[in-house]
Amino acid sequence: MERVTEGARNSDWDIASAGHGPADARGSSEPPGSDEDPEFASDADRERRAAEPLRATWRPAGTTPPERPRRSGLKKFTSTFGWRAYLVPVLLVVTALVVWDTTQKPAPGDSASSSSPAGPGGGDGGAADSTAIATEIPAEKIRLDIPTAELPEGGAYSKTGEGTWHTVPLSENSGERAGDSGQLFTYTIDVEDGLDPGSFGGDDIFAATVEATLSDDRKGWAGTGDVSLQRVDDTHPEPNFRVSLTSPETTKQLCGDAIKYEASCYTSAHGRVVINLARWVRGAKAFSGNMISYQQYVINHEVGHALGNSHVGCDKDGGLAPVMMQQSFGVANDYVAKLNDLPGGDRDAVPADGKVCQPNAWPVPQPKGD
Repeated sequence: MERVTEGARNSDWDIASAGHGPADARGSSEPPGSDEDPEFASDADRERRAAEPLRATWRPAGTTPPERPRRSGLKKFTSTFGWRAYLVPVLLVVTALVVWDTTQKPAPGDSASSSSPAGPGGGDGGAADSTAIATEIPAEKIRLDIPTAELPEGGAYSKTGEGTWHTVPLSENSGERAGDSGQLFTYTIDVEDGLDPGSFGGDDIFAATVEATLSDDRKGWAGTGDVSLQRVDDTHPEPNFRVSLTSPETTKQLCGDAIKYEASCYTSAHGRVVINLARWVRGAKAFSGNMISYQQYVINHEVGHALGNSHVGCDKDGGLAPVMMQQSFGVANDYVAKLNDLPGGDRDAVPADGKVCQPNAWPVPQPKGD
């Protein structure tokens, strides 16, 4: 290391002024000819500089500074934009793929996606497209010869109510007598207080379904010729029975719970046809999700008890189940007979003879298409 002379100090100013060397303690460097120049420095200044420590020059004397390597355009680009520089080509590739995919899809009406030409006469009866693929699988029907008493999955419903009911008023076109022969039975349509109407559509929907079912004078009870039915309101002195939509908890209090599955009933002590809200909303497995048919069945079955009818089993293997069969539990005699063997069950109603029927909602079922 060589000692720095006064001339070397002046060269340090050149470096500092170019942004490569140190500045003095005041934060700046003075050019030659200023008070810092040795030629014009005072005796005090010379003494101060003599006391300063030796400094090494940043490069050996007589050498030139090495040139800084030049960065390529790509490195300069990535240095400037960072991670965003890598995002651009990715977006370009994705855009190109989307454009290519769009151009490959046939336009509407393109022969590649159209069905085969129509047959003679220009109708819609042309041959089916041999390349078509089924996209939907129909729901599998419930097997009728296995246990089917459990409540199906489905919508929510109120588990409890207030244990009191209100009668749904008659509408403008309701209250007509169904059937013109046999004993007349009058009924009201009631809904338990405290039920969420959103689960069953409200009072008017329930009442319309019940009255339409009991007013059918061909398939319904009036079609037997033995009875006639007429809906009345709460101004009637005493109806023969009340068709009452009821929460599951209140239903158990009225009907008992010897069989653990949700059930409806008729209780003569209260004069009520008790329609279990859980079944009204969810139906029964034997009906494979056909809610309209199940609701018609449960009305006709429980009203059948109010009219004096008892439980029966399937009487013809493969035929339609009698409406007084316990179809909420199933339509296989062997299975329903097992349930009736429980304490409180109707033991003599259904024989375990292996017969299995098809579900049916009506007392007088009509031929198909009628």
